[in-house]
Amino acid sequence: ALNQIIEGVDGPGAFADLVAFYLDQTATEKQQLLELLPTAERMRRVLVSVERDMIRLEAQQAIQQKVQEELGGKQREMVLREQLKAIQRELGEGEDGNDLEELRERVAALDLSEDARKEVDREFTRLQRTNPQSAEYQVLRTYLELVTELPWGARTEDKLELSDAEHILNEDHYGLDDVKDRILEFLAVRKLQMQRSEADAVADALDAEIVADGEKTIDIDKTRVEAKARAVGRGPILLFVGPPGVGKTSIAKSIARALGRKYVRIALGGARDEADIRGHRRTYVGAMPGRIIQGLRQAGTMNPVFLLDEVDKLGVGMQGDPSSALLEVLDPAQNHSFIDHYVGVPFDLSEVLFVATSNWKDRIPAPLLDRMEVVDFSGYTEQEKLQIAKQYLLPRQREESGLKETQLVVTPEALEHVVSSYTREAGVRQLERELGKLSRKAARRIASATDTSITIDVGDVQPLLGRARVYPERAAAVDAVGISTGMYYTPMGGDIMFVEASVFHGKDGLILTGQLGDVMKESARAALTYAKTHHDKLGIPEESLRDVELHVHVPAGAVPKDGPSAGITMATAIASALSGRAVRHDVAMTGEITLTGRVLPIGGLKEKVLGAYRAGIRTIVIPADNEPHLDDLPAEVRDAMTFHAVSDLGEVLAVALRGASLHEGRVLFGVS
Repeated sequence: ALNQIIEGVDGPGAFADLVAFYLDQTATEKQQLLELLPTAERMRRVLVSVERDMIRLEAQQAIQQKVQEELGGKQREMVLREQLKAIQRELGEGEDGNDLEELRERVAALDLSEDARKEVDREFTRLQRTNPQSAEYQVLRTYLELVTELPWGARTEDKLELSDAEHILNEDHYGLDDVKDRILEFLAVRKLQMQRSEADAVADALDAEIVADGEKTIDIDKTRVEAKARAVGRGPILLFVGPPGVGKTSIAKSIARALGRKYVRIALGGARDEADIRGHRRTYVGAMPGRIIQGLRQAGTMNPVFLLDEVDKLGVGMQGDPSSALLEVLDPAQNHSFIDHYVGVPFDLSEVLFVATSNWKDRIPAPLLDRMEVVDFSGYTEQEKLQIAKQYLLPRQREESGLKETQLVVTPEALEHVVSSYTREAGVRQLERELGKLSRKAARRIASATDTSITIDVGDVQPLLGRARVYPERAAAVDAVGISTGMYYTPMGGDIMFVEASVFHGKDGLILTGQLGDVMKESARAALTYAKTHHDKLGIPEESLRDVELHVHVPAGAVPKDGPSAGITMATAIASALSGRAVRHDVAMTGEITLTGRVLPIGGLKEKVLGAYRAGIRTIVIPADNEPHLDDLPAEVRDAMTFHAVSDLGEVLAVALRGASLHEGRVLFGVS
């Protein structure tokens, strides 16, 4: 058609008019072209307009090409997704519309407070208005899915039978009476609270009796009864403090089993970011909720047993202090409205039974420690380890090695030898490893058809486990001048140590060796000063103090030592060396000393006494103020030992020095 129009034009002027008709120009510009009579001028003006339009079209085409290159991939993906959705709808597999509807139903079913409901509904409305292809859509969807997975109002019912709970706790762990008593107390209180709430509900119902079919019926709202009991029965916050391997972590799982609750554990060792506890704000890329909220999502209930393991190992980093973030979590007055930065709405933690574990109590910030109820775990005695090995460790290792009870028998004497010669710890982890080694060696011999069953006696232990690797300090065999026995405490348990003092001629001075800390050095100087100023009361000749040099050494020299509790031990060794009187080898002591000779209380008494008991010592000198702490000792240890509670150094020397006695504040020898 265009060719026919062009062929019908027979002159240049008519051709110029035809082209001008198709140009993108205003009516005024076209009128000016018609009024231009010279044909050449008119053709030139039309040519300029044609070139201008061509340049403009080329520019538009270039821009469209660039835009097409940038958006082509996204448009293609969008088209393909729409086609995929259409195909899925045809096949009955469409999920996008149903997905949002399902999410709406899950959100509507949540038992939320009024404020939380407003926030969640607002976020869901934003999700509906957001393009599914945008990044914001996925952020909102992930948030709402997390909210629907949290246990809003979901709870497990506590087992309130105290006898069953006590049986479970005793079945899982030997000893640990303080912990078991605390859990049974919690259950007893919970049970009485439920009974009282039910009684109150019955009384309220009787005030509003309902008559049906001529009979009176009592309508009790069980939900309201449980809510009232929960309002007064908050979960306790316990802190288990003790050395490694004594059962702090495993008892928490037993507590959950005894209560019939879910169990959640998070390890806080090395955590340095506050967001680990409180979560990230959703404005950050890759934001996540804190580990408290994640743990509750994992548990699926509002009242789990929540273990915060190694709370004393929390660090402080550039991202904040996680121990400060725990202040709200572990405060019974605040944690009913805990707000995670990611969730952004209050969540009730008051029904959670929090259990924290720690090796060192003094490494926990004071405000955090104040919010928890401390339960001390001490080291086990050798008899307790023996019972634990018989009842728990050996059967477990036998089972893990694929052995029957009749295929591996370990005599009590062999177990006792393993405990005393192959382990030196407050807990039982190393003991379980040694028993595991015995079980594996027995399994190898039985699997090789060498034996059908194995009985391990004392003489069989060394060939199987090798030479003994533990050489604990034992009580000295004889009395000695200048050598006294002290006690010390470490996270691995208690033990005894020897303080050696020697006197020789020289300048008046004091030499201290054995890697002693500043506090321990000060104790030695205080002891020497007391001996010099009270030499007449201590039975030390005055001439023994002239031109003498005193050397005090505390083995082992490679181990750093510090603390004030060796004060009376050093004073006894110094008094013995200066007076020439022997120190009883069967006496161990602990206590801080002052310049006036007063004996001050110390810490870690239970562990120290247990260490002395393992070393074979049965006579202990302790500060008088520590005497009430003897109730913490196991009955068999307390009954087998003799304790001397002292308040003055003279009383110490009257017990520790052979042949000494105390009369009117003076230490006398050879006087009965």
